[in-house]
Amino acid sequence: MLTKLYPKQYVASLFQIELDQLKRLGIKAILFDIDNTLIPWDRQQLDPAIEAWFRELCAQGFKVCFVSNNNESRVSALSNILQVPGVHKARKPLRAGLRKALSIVGTRVHETAMVGDQVFTDVLAGNRLGVYTILVTPLAGKEFLGTKINRQLEKLVLRRIKRSQLQ
Repeated sequence: MLTKLYPKQYVASLFQIELDQLKRLGIKAILFDIDNTLIPWDRQQLDPAIEAWFRELCAQGFKVCFVSNNNESRVSALSNILQVPGVHKARKPLRAGLRKALSIVGTRVHETAMVGDQVFTDVLAGNRLGVYTILVTPLAGKEFLGTKINRQLEKLVLRRIKRSQLQ
């Protein structure tokens, strides 16, 4: 069960995701969490560097969809800026939101990656479905109360992940 909490990759930021490596793995689509993955939870503006990276990702031919536990207005706002579809109220770690996103992008599980900042939502949902999971360090900023609680538990898992990467 604990292995369901381990991402396939753990990177400090989106900029460290090796897109060429994902292509070699046969990844054609990437699902993204929004809050603290692309935009801090308490902000509305997308960092210009992240926006440029994201546009390059799309230019390289990756299909993209947002999968967020947040509400429709939050997801729609980012979807409109980047012209990318999104799934709101995904209820991660349940798999239904990710399945809906797969339907939207038109890829199969083994052709899809999930990028997010939380072990107990993004990574667990992705691993339960069988997509390639990438955990990123959360962006700075305030967090939702439930997320703050999860972060304390995540510290234990992250220590194990880091130890396993050193072996």
